[in-house]
Amino acid sequence: MMLRTLLALLMVGTTFAEAARIADVTRLGNQRTNVVTGWGLVFGLKGTGDGGSFLPAMRPLAEMLKRYGNPASVVELGNANNVAIVTLTAIVPSTGALNGDKLDVYVTSIGAAKSLAGGRLFVTPMEFRFQDKSILVGWTQGPITIEDTSIPTVGVIKGGCVLDIDLPNGQVDAGGQFKLIIDQPSATWTMSSNIAKIINDSEDGQTWAWAISESEVVVRIPPSEQERPDSFISRIQRLPLPVVAAEARVLINERTGTIVITGDVEISPVVISHKGLTISTITPPPVPSPRTPVVQERDFLGLDTTNTGGAKLQDLINTLDQLKVPVQDRIAILKELHKTGKMHAKLIIE
Repeated sequence: MMLRTLLALLMVGTTFAEAARIADVTRLGNQRTNVVTGWGLVFGLKGTGDGGSFLPAMRPLAEMLKRYGNPASVVELGNANNVAIVTLTAIVPSTGALNGDKLDVYVTSIGAAKSLAGGRLFVTPMEFRFQDKSILVGWTQGPITIEDTSIPTVGVIKGGCVLDIDLPNGQVDAGGQFKLIIDQPSATWTMSSNIAKIINDSEDGQTWAWAISESEVVVRIPPSEQERPDSFISRIQRLPLPVVAAEARVLINERTGTIVITGDVEISPVVISHKGLTISTITPPPVPSPRTPVVQERDFLGLDTTNTGGAKLQDLINTLDQLKVPVQDRIAILKELHKTGKMHAKLIIE
């Protein structure tokens, strides 16, 4: 009884498994990571700072002391070796960030400092640069953690930047429209037009979406929902996607020896000879009989399983697998097939 119950649960889980959704292959337009930057001074270094002779650090140090009512000349700071000038960067996630959120800040020495270990960044403004404008977005300060001891001039301040403003992403424009950006591996005209059709069909067949490129679909929010577009956008992102035939591609990572095949890759009739190995596609394929058996272990195999003058790439891969051909030799064969135009697919080498 328990076994039957388990099988029934597995069948139910399989039957009602969720299909891929529009949100799984797209992101909202303008929904991208952004960088906020700054530069500042790190104090408290144990003699590993820039040193008093490094004027790009000493001049801002003198300005800071003057601002706090303790003026000092660059000459007077000649023995300061516990200070370093640094650049600061923080990444705003693609989902945006709000007032009060904290971001990790990456700190990099740009002077003569030997190490930032043990140092603490003085309170420093962070800016977001857009075209020719700079916007103050928050402030950074805190102790520096060296993540890689082999590079002690680079560190991080966990949660060091506190935002003073909202930095939203993926907003609707003034015309009540937004874009869906299709992830690059899935970006084709077939995919973009399918997404537009799915959206329009889901909204009583009215035209609210249209594909403008392989990777972009523009969506117009119905006037009745423009004041509160969140429900409409969420509804669109949850729409299921049909299974679309994958583009014929062969992806090769030569460093790891990985071969990934997508779509229905065809091979024209061809004879391959590689280090003593010979493989041929033949039409029609040989018919085995007691007197003339087809032995799989031999180095001559028919790959034309469709009787149309060609073979599937998967047939070749299966054959190479049976013959225990090394991965690097398989990669060399695939590259030559593509070079001669016999393999009908895009070849991507990483």
